[in-house]
Amino acid sequence: MLGGAALKQSRRFGFILKDVSRLYVQRFEQHAAALGLTLPQCRALVRLAECEGVSQVKLAELTDLEPMALVRILDRMEAEGWLERRVDARDRRVRCLYLTRKAKPLLEDIRRLMDLTWGDAFAGIPKSKCELVTELLDTVRSNLSGLAPVPAAILPSIARRTAGGREIERAAAKS
Repeated sequence: MLGGAALKQSRRFGFILKDVSRLYVQRFEQHAAALGLTLPQCRALVRLAECEGVSQVKLAELTDLEPMALVRILDRMEAEGWLERRVDARDRRVRCLYLTRKAKPLLEDIRRLMDLTWGDAFAGIPKSKCELVTELLDTVRSNLSGLAPVPAAILPSIARRTAGGREIERAAAKS
C-alpha cells in the first residue's frame, strides 16, 4: 500500500505523463500540419519504413491504430503515391506494404519534425538529462508492457473500495 507522499507522487506522475503526451502530440501535429500530414500518417510511414513488407494487420498493431482507420489512411497514402500494396506470395488474401521512392523525402521531413518537436520539448534541459528521461521512460514502458493482465477476480474488490464502488454498493443496498 502506498503512503501519503508516495500516493501523491504516483498520482502526479500519471497526470504529468498524460499532459506531456498530449502536449507533445499537439506540438508534433502543429509541425506536421505545415506539411499537410497527420500524426497517424506519420506514424504509419515511419513504422512502415522500419519494417517494409509488413501486412496491413501487423502495421495496425505496430501503429496502435484501428484496422479500419488504418485502411483509410493507407488508401490516401497509396493515392498520393507514397506506398504500394502487394499480394503476399504465401497468402493471396494478405496485402504487404512497401514505400515508394516518392515517400523517401517525406520520411526525412517527418524525421526533421520529430527532431524539431523533441527540441521544443527539451529546450533548456542539458542533453544528459534528456537522455536520462528517455531511458527512464523506456524502462517504465518495459515494466508496464511486461506485466501480466490484472486477474478479473481482483477487479470487483478494487471497485468496491473506490468512491464509485461505494456508490454502487449503496445503490444495491437500497434496492
